[in-house]
Amino acid sequence: MPLTDIRILHEDPAFLIVCKPSMLLSVPGRAEDNKDCLITRLQDNGYPEARIVHRLDWETSGLLVLGRNPDSHRELSRQFHDRETEKMYVALCWGQPEADAGHIDLPLRYDPPNKPRHIVDHELGKHAQTFWRVVERQTDHCRVELTPITGRSHQLRVHMLSIGHPLLGDQLYAHPAALAACPRLALHAARLGISHPVSGERMIFDSPAPF
Repeated sequence: MPLTDIRILHEDPAFLIVCKPSMLLSVPGRAEDNKDCLITRLQDNGYPEARIVHRLDWETSGLLVLGRNPDSHRELSRQFHDRETEKMYVALCWGQPEADAGHIDLPLRYDPPNKPRHIVDHELGKHAQTFWRVVERQTDHCRVELTPITGRSHQLRVHMLSIGHPLLGDQLYAHPAALAACPRLALHAARLGISHPVSGERMIFDSPAPF
């Protein structure tokens, strides 16, 4: 498959910064019909050495970094593990939060009977934290900036649901009105900050939300 909608924002010998479109897997799925994904498209179109460092959900668009050699991949992976990266997402959420900003600290776990959903579980869940801030209020929804401190699966989607403001267009978690309000999941990885894996220079990359 061609690169098509995958935009390359930065390229040097150590790493790539790309913008993943919505409705594209980051890595291959288990089923044979889920082999088309961001990493295989890159590897098949001039970047055979590219290695994934982190992932975005299939429906989520936005910024991803990929290592181009083992040392860079190892160092970038360490930065994510040690929470030395900066990540900010833009989303549209249903309703009107009373406050203009807040902090969500709720543990999450996978919910096997309802896969691939995740749920809040105070006994068995893994620690998860998100900061949120309203940047624009509309009649029935808000534009928010979401900053995850941890990186749990579906963290932003479940955390916003847990405070009564599901993300628009979310096929897993939104109620019918919020689902119908946007043709796609309104979640975009808009900012990514890393330290260059070779020079150590701090680098910030931005990608405006397409909604």
